This record gives sequence, structure tokens and C-alpha cells, in this order.
Amino acid sequence: MIFITVGTQGPFDRLISIMDDLAQELPEIPFVAQISESTYKVKHMKHFEFIGPTEFDKYFSSAKIIVSHAGMGTIISALEYNKPIIIFPKLASLGEHRNEHQLATARRLERLNYLHVAYDREVLREKILSMLSGELNTLHSVGRYASSELIGSLQNFISI
Repeated sequence: MIFITVGTQGPFDRLISIMDDLAQELPEIPFVAQISESTYKVKHMKHFEFIGPTEFDKYFSSAKIIVSHAGMGTIISALEYNKPIIIFPKLASLGEHRNEHQLATARRLERLNYLHVAYDREVLREKILSMLSGELNTLHSVGRYASSELIGSLQNFISI
């Protein structure tokens, strides 16, 4: 299953329409999307405007691939769950967000080789197909809690 999430701060019709087209192309693969208040009319995938935390975790943990806007909550969850994720940032230049922070986040995490990023329809499609075939995998993971080194450094800093 491919799980798509656009977050809760508005729709992301560009991503949803691309994923809906891909769902039509790959009918043997279930697609589930959290679409917010999308104006795009989804035709080929299961979708919800909003998914509560319990159901969201169920879809997230059972997904083979996560496709998402560049929201840090989703990114951190994917790294924590060791889930393959492809980020498709919302762009302020297209009226999808109030500034280009998602683009900056995507570029930085891509440079760190933490996750896969697509900036256009064709690259997104190629990366999803590569993940489905096993050519692309999770690039990075994080623990659920801060490392003892980080905690020690913070304790030392605070005690100074």
C-alpha cells in the first residue's frame, strides 16, 4: 500500500492529482490518501479529508511507501518507523503554501541523504516505481528518543 499525506494546513491538489493518476496506472496496488480540503475530485484511490491519529498510525505503519508534502511531523515519523518516504514539497510560488520553507526542508534533507525528494510529476513517478521494484529503499532512520550523547551534551550545557 502507498500512503499519501498532505498534512492539515490546507490542500495539495497537485500532489493528489499526480497520485490519483498513478493509482489508475497501478490498479493492483492500494493507494490511501489523506487529502485535507482538496478541490481535486479523487477517482482512483481511497481517500479521507482527515484521518484521526489511531487510523493514521495504522495506515502509516502498514504502508510500503509514504508519499508526503515536506511536513516535519511526517518526515520524522517516517525516519522513526524506518519507512521509505518520498517528499514532494508544497511550493509558495504555486500558491500551495505561504513561503518556501518546504522547498528548503526538502533540499536540505536531500543533501543530507536522509530521504528521497521529487520536485516534479515524472521524477515522483520514477521514484515510486523504483521503490516498488526494490531499487530504492529507506535512506536514514532515527530512534524514538534522543541519544545518550545528546542528553549528556544538553545536561552539560544547562549546568554551565
